[in-house]
Amino acid sequence: MKPMSLVRGVATLAFVALVTGCSSHKGTLEPIPPNTDPIVFIDGFGAAVDYQAFATSKLDAVGIDETEKYAGNASLRIIVPPVNDPSGFFAGGAFTTNRLRDLSGYNALTFWAKASRAVTLDVAGLGNDNTGTSRYEAKRNSLALTTTWQQFTIAIPYSARLTREGGLFYYAEGPEGGQGCTIWLDEIQYVLSTGISNPRPSFPPTTLLLDVGSTLNLAGTRVIYNVNGVDQTIDASPRYFDFASTDTTVAKVIDELVRVVGVGTTTITASLGGVPAFGNVALTTTPSPTAGAPVPAPAAADVISLYSDSYPNVTVDKWSADWDVADVSDVTVGGNPTKKYSGLSFAGIEFITQTVNATNMTHFHVDVWAGQGQFIRIKLVDFGADGAFQGGDDVEHELTFTALTTPAFATGSWISLDLPLSSFTNLTTRGHMAQLIISGNTPTVYVDNVYFHR
Repeated sequence: MKPMSLVRGVATLAFVALVTGCSSHKGTLEPIPPNTDPIVFIDGFGAAVDYQAFATSKLDAVGIDETEKYAGNASLRIIVPPVNDPSGFFAGGAFTTNRLRDLSGYNALTFWAKASRAVTLDVAGLGNDNTGTSRYEAKRNSLALTTTWQQFTIAIPYSARLTREGGLFYYAEGPEGGQGCTIWLDEIQYVLSTGISNPRPSFPPTTLLLDVGSTLNLAGTRVIYNVNGVDQTIDASPRYFDFASTDTTVAKVIDELVRVVGVGTTTITASLGGVPAFGNVALTTTPSPTAGAPVPAPAAADVISLYSDSYPNVTVDKWSADWDVADVSDVTVGGNPTKKYSGLSFAGIEFITQTVNATNMTHFHVDVWAGQGQFIRIKLVDFGADGAFQGGDDVEHELTFTALTTPAFATGSWISLDLPLSSFTNLTTRGHMAQLIISGNTPTVYVDNVYFHR
């Protein structure tokens, strides 16, 4: 959807140098001074300011009202649609500029607001330029509006970052109680306030176990300020913060992205403008496989393969079912295509559309690699003659493998679980095999060569 341009302010600077006659003096070009204009809207849009409606919002929600205003000659009128309004699900958009502004000399964005009835404005903030690549969003949630004008302040987390900012102000508000309303905004501008103090930055304390080569996007950063005697919470982009790793041989941080580069432990800490942030990420890393799984031995004629580059594979509907607790990705290990399960509690593999007839097979095989954990479980499910889940004739059986079982579960190397189907004692039918479930206390597991054979 193309952004809706409501009003386009224009500011043009032209420099013309006229040289006449002869001169030994050469002119020099002076750098364009930074654009420190603080105005977003006062009686009209600031210079080069546009309004861009968010996708699925009411495109014509915003207009200029010359009757209702806090001061001066006009305000912004926002029409919030009711539920099921064909013109849009909500009102929301960003006030942006294509002439980037240097806002580093300010510490807050302020505006005045009122509504046709008491409502809670879902969000108001800055740093959203409606491109999907905004770096420095900061926002307040749930602002209580009344039918009288009130001033609101959004403290800027660390304004030194805002030297070239195009996202000046944004908001979003949906129906409340199924009903819409009208909101007025006025005097939207950046200020240097003396009433903002005591920053308390934070991000969620977290303990994580990740394998080497993985990445982590840090999130949940916020800062509490004392604003004119009242605490105010700002949800802030991690890009405002400076992050550090206590051991860069284990993990490195670039902006808010953590890259796990080695085995060990490290702590990710943060600060905001030199103020230490509460919270950290206690990170322990584990190795990942460097060599692929062993090459399978059975002849193709004796195999029904679900996943292997050594055999033709039957249709598998999902390698991570909607009901499981796991994330699956396709990776390459030692040149071999491999399934990687992360955040694993239990992974459901479904081949329901085309169930497998394993009646003439004698074994089930899977190669697994885990960097940590004490056990892994394998469950097979047959849907019975009706081929339907919970049709009354389903059968299943689960086997658990530890360091003391045969075969034994071990970490840090590929283990081949080549399991006699007779070991799945409750699996009394095998003509409509439909599910494989892998579980355990191994949050990251690599899987290859999944097949039945005889």
